[in-house]
Amino acid sequence: MVFLKRQFPVILAFVFGMLLWLQYYVPSKASNSMLESFSSSWLITLAGCALILGVFSAVFHHVEKVKARRAGFGYSLITLVCFGITFTCGFILPLIGRIAPGSGIEPIPTQPDTPFDWIFNNVQVPLDSTVFSLLAFFVASAAFRAFRARSMEATVLLLAACIMMLGRVAFGEMIGTQTLNLSDAAEWILNNPSTGAQRGILFGIYLSQVALALRIIFGIEKTYLGGGS
Repeated sequence: MVFLKRQFPVILAFVFGMLLWLQYYVPSKASNSMLESFSSSWLITLAGCALILGVFSAVFHHVEKVKARRAGFGYSLITLVCFGITFTCGFILPLIGRIAPGSGIEPIPTQPDTPFDWIFNNVQVPLDSTVFSLLAFFVASAAFRAFRARSMEATVLLLAACIMMLGRVAFGEMIGTQTLNLSDAAEWILNNPSTGAQRGILFGIYLSQVALALRIIFGIEKTYLGGGS
């Protein structure tokens, strides 16, 4: 039992990690077929299993919170009710509509105005707009604190932000001249310093992902097994 819980997952991670890594350096038909199989079948299967696991984990978490009457259990109750309604409208009702008496399962007919679409368009979309509108105030507050010219770096950030904001609106084009065009300056900042910084950040992210993958493949990182290291 200990082997299945500890050693076997590490062996699987090592074998499949090495196979998927080596197939990039083996230009053969079998290698391409294996990559297509993992990318199309196995990846979708694992993503579906992870989604189901995440849904059950979230449901159990909120159910336990409601049972224990912990702080904020009312929000958990609302979450469970909304999840049940959305799940019913998006999965149960279409599944019932596919089953025809005596003829098995039929294709789902195209229905543009379904209850699930109504929930998405009239509940989900307004909630998204509300959340992003509230986040704008937090972003503005953070920008006000970060753009204070207390150091050389903050001053450069402040100047770049002012040029970007003025160069992206019509007012910036109006006050610009032939020698100093704020729109062109904003485009230069976006295409050169900003792009270089983004690539540097992404390069660091990719290196950290490679390091983490190697730690998992060689059994150094075992936190995914549960119970700490």
